Amino acid sequence: MLLFTPGPTPVPENIRQSMATPTIHHRTPEFEAIFRRARELLLEMLGMDEVVLLASSGTGAMESAVTNLTSSKILTINAGKFGERFGKIAKAHNIDYKELMYEWNTPADVNEIVNEIKADSSIDAIAIQISESSGGLRHPVEEIAKKVKEINPNIMIIADGITAMGVEKIDISNIDAVIGGSQKAFMLPPGLAILGLSQKAVEKVGKGRGFYFNLASEIKKQRENTTAYTAATTLIIGLVEILEELNRFGFDNLYTTTRKRGEAVRKALESIGLNIYPKVSSLAMATIYHEKTPEIRKLLKSKYSVNVAGGQEQLKNSIFRINNMGLIESSEIAWVLNSVESAMAELDLRKFDGTANRVFTESMILQ
Repeated sequence: MLLFTPGPTPVPENIRQSMATPTIHHRTPEFEAIFRRARELLLEMLGMDEVVLLASSGTGAMESAVTNLTSSKILTINAGKFGERFGKIAKAHNIDYKELMYEWNTPADVNEIVNEIKADSSIDAIAIQISESSGGLRHPVEEIAKKVKEINPNIMIIADGITAMGVEKIDISNIDAVIGGSQKAFMLPPGLAILGLSQKAVEKVGKGRGFYFNLASEIKKQRENTTAYTAATTLIIGLVEILEELNRFGFDNLYTTTRKRGEAVRKALESIGLNIYPKVSSLAMATIYHEKTPEIRKLLKSKYSVNVAGGQEQLKNSIFRINNMGLIESSEIAWVLNSVESAMAELDLRKFDGTANRVFTESMILQ
């Protein structure tokens, strides 16, 4: 079965092997050396001033960022399940928040956010997705961050980059927290969250808030190449292995390859009559809107051994999402595209003539 959901992504064999070695204790010089290397590579990759690893899903890092970086009120951007989650986190912690809502295919409006900031001086943090994977949407986070910082440089910009980190080079010039997750572009099992922080964010954290997700205690310990609580040793070993591989490949080369592949896949899908759902697409996935989504997904999985993701809530039976994160072989993409086109032929939507794979190949060559 080819796993082509936008998380979890397949774990390469060499990464699985690296995590299959005997378990080591997390309070040892051996693990500290591994942890130090993970931090070095992540700091290089992200370009941030600080990085924190948490033994949790990405939601843990979202909660940690919200609770530690909001003092008075947070503005949350809701254009999908994960934007909605920021508001739920604030509500759970009795943090005052204002939520701006958008359709799941529509990026946040820069001017609307600017107006909210100007109208409410109590807002000291903004939480938004770079890539909102519910609908495969890309928000103009960098532009929003720049405009907000021009108004008030002390407002914390929290960016959920769970399906952007390792996918594209994120301009962190005006971003204070970038969140990542192990099961996306890092091609690891779920369970490890990454949080890149600006120096302003580190200063805002101060003594931190909460207990397990207290960033102050983690920053202190992780600068000593250990963790405040038990580290996700196996996942961090795997993280170093994949980061070393990506570093050899070249982070910029990774971003270029991912962008070219994503654009080529979308062109290929459009060439066989499929419609891209979001108005601005995330590079992490291709998101297709089609009334026959359940039938297409069923055929892909049962007949062609391709597992792609559907939608959620109102989009449950309307969209399907094809992963574009990580190191993906061209032969696998060819199989997926041919399978989608074959499924459409079986559903009498169009005849199979290999158009999707041809357009993909031509697009990759011409870029």
